[in-house]
Amino acid sequence: MFIHCELLIAILVLTLDGRVHAGEIIGGHVAVPHSRPYMVLLYMYKDNGTLTHCGGFLLNEDFVMTAAHCKAESYEVLLGVHDVQNSNGKKRISVAQTFPHEDFNANDFRNDIMLLKLSSKAKFTKNVKPIALADKDDVSLPKPCLVSGWGRTKTQNISSLLMEVDVTLIDDEQCAEHNCYCSMGETGVGHGDSGGPLVCEDEKAYGVVSFAADPSDPRLGAPKVNCFMKIPYYRSWINSTMTKALMHVTIN
Repeated sequence: MFIHCELLIAILVLTLDGRVHAGEIIGGHVAVPHSRPYMVLLYMYKDNGTLTHCGGFLLNEDFVMTAAHCKAESYEVLLGVHDVQNSNGKKRISVAQTFPHEDFNANDFRNDIMLLKLSSKAKFTKNVKPIALADKDDVSLPKPCLVSGWGRTKTQNISSLLMEVDVTLIDDEQCAEHNCYCSMGETGVGHGDSGGPLVCEDEKAYGVVSFAADPSDPRLGAPKVNCFMKIPYYRSWINSTMTKALMHVTIN
């Protein structure tokens, strides 16, 4: 089955809120505590004083990856979190620099990927560890995969506990042209988990949660689509961006 890019964009236009705040884990379950030590809860402070959140994941002691549409005036990165309401072992670090992809398009969410440079180095523990990224040569469709996050529930703006759900990726030509992986069906992501990782069988991050389009207009006749920015496609950009950022710090 092919999902035409025009349809994806039409769905996005009709579901603006779901697009911008993609990520409620739908049809999933509570993750085993601290089984995803790379997971980051990203608090985003807007210039009007509003506090929102996205997901993210730790790449190394200096950088976190998230979605480019998780844009804010300032950020606070929370590491080692499972239960948001439990402060034990939770580490907080501010963000020194943001590196959204220079070709990010807020209209159709192309290149929806961003690096955050931490203001101080993350200290690794049993509950705080980085995740390896899929290489640019990993071109075959990965499986099985899962996504996790603290997306909004029916009763809370943020889930108290880290949730996760399995997703099955589809081999779709139009999604590939958009440089993203896609899954279809009712289970997946929704509202609040943008920027989290798509993690597959080799425990590498293959994608970044970008948007979940759930068409409320029955005229579309389309199932829900979950889209994840394809990390193998962006590996050169990721590596060069981190290298340049660290070189700049060293020189200065």
